[in-house]
Amino acid sequence: MADSSGNQRNLPSQENLLLDYIHRLESHKEGRRLVHIHLSSLRPFNRRDQHIRMAANNFDPLISDLNGQLFILKNSDIFFVFKQSVLGEVETLVQKVKFLFDDDPLIADAAKHHQPFATWYDADKDFETILNLIQNIAQAEKNRQSVVRARMDARAALKAKQQQGEPLTPDVLSRLESALARADLSNLVRRQFICKVDSKMVPEQMFSELFISIKDLRETMLPGVNVTANRWLFQHLTETLDKRMLSMLTKNDGVSISGDISFNVNIATLLSPEFQTYDDNVAASRRGTMIIELQKEDIFSNLPSYLFAREMVQDKGYRVCLDGMTLDTLVMINFERIGADLCKLVWHSDLVDGGEATHQQLRAVIEKIKPDNLILCRCDNREAIDFGRSLGITQFQGRYVENLIAEDGRRRELLRLKRRIERN
Repeated sequence: MADSSGNQRNLPSQENLLLDYIHRLESHKEGRRLVHIHLSSLRPFNRRDQHIRMAANNFDPLISDLNGQLFILKNSDIFFVFKQSVLGEVETLVQKVKFLFDDDPLIADAAKHHQPFATWYDADKDFETILNLIQNIAQAEKNRQSVVRARMDARAALKAKQQQGEPLTPDVLSRLESALARADLSNLVRRQFICKVDSKMVPEQMFSELFISIKDLRETMLPGVNVTANRWLFQHLTETLDKRMLSMLTKNDGVSISGDISFNVNIATLLSPEFQTYDDNVAASRRGTMIIELQKEDIFSNLPSYLFAREMVQDKGYRVCLDGMTLDTLVMINFERIGADLCKLVWHSDLVDGGEATHQQLRAVIEKIKPDNLILCRCDNREAIDFGRSLGITQFQGRYVENLIAEDGRRRELLRLKRRIERN
């Protein structure tokens, strides 16, 4: 069987298809016209995929009737080649597309822009101009693809080197910590949402987790070093990152802390002066919106310290979440004694494949913890959501959930555009 991903990569670009079409058009260019719609000149928020697709969809009836051919370029520009006989219809459609973006400076402040919204050509009279334009566009896209491929190859090589890289040493860690003290880490902070997901796969955001991406930190500051090779040095590194995160949250340096948020810290960090400083700067009302996530390895390596730290932060108003839990771990622990507010169970297909015995164990765990306190995390596919919902779990986190959020955003944006078109 052929490799479909390879076939996808080998498909010609729209730029090359357009160039090929123009070459073939030369022998029958009489009675043909072309319009170039400059959507690449719109502001970025107006040229998301759904906007471009909605603009292009307007031309579908003419394409179906074999009156024209449409090309959507990588930069979002649209080229439509059509028969002279439907010029009036095309002019109406271009005007309709223009209405979609009437709040964009390209249209709203048209007098200030030298770039028109659309450029019209007669294929017979302007053929050389059209051909030169398309050749330049196709060559620019070819150059861009070469740069992207080179960058991807370099990134892949770096990842392979890191996976087999040198282990983190005390000397390297010391130098890294000195660099971290001076570095702006706000661009390494990532946010992932925890959502309730209903039967229609519509997500409702409950809170978001903020974390410093170890992967991106390694690529930026430690290429060629395997930071997780030595567990104890890695633990020390995470404590350093904890303190930087607390500092950023205190100062709000490039880190949005709107809404309920969670962040992962070590128990040692909770008992440190840095956490005390952070806590002193947090409004009492804000503490109730913050969730402190603790890793199971950290908890069980020193249970008395955990119990002390957990009670301390809960007394101040924070909530505590157990992170990285597996079914085996949850079966063994006394959740009431652990006293956490929330718990994250790591999704794995073994939860489904384990059969009825595993499902019974999981139901017992969910009943003990209470469904509203349990989050199924690292959900990378729909199977995780469907299985979790079948057992009463309502809150989920992971790449698939992020995709659902993006889809929901696109649905809402399309609805907004549809209403706007209807008003126009």
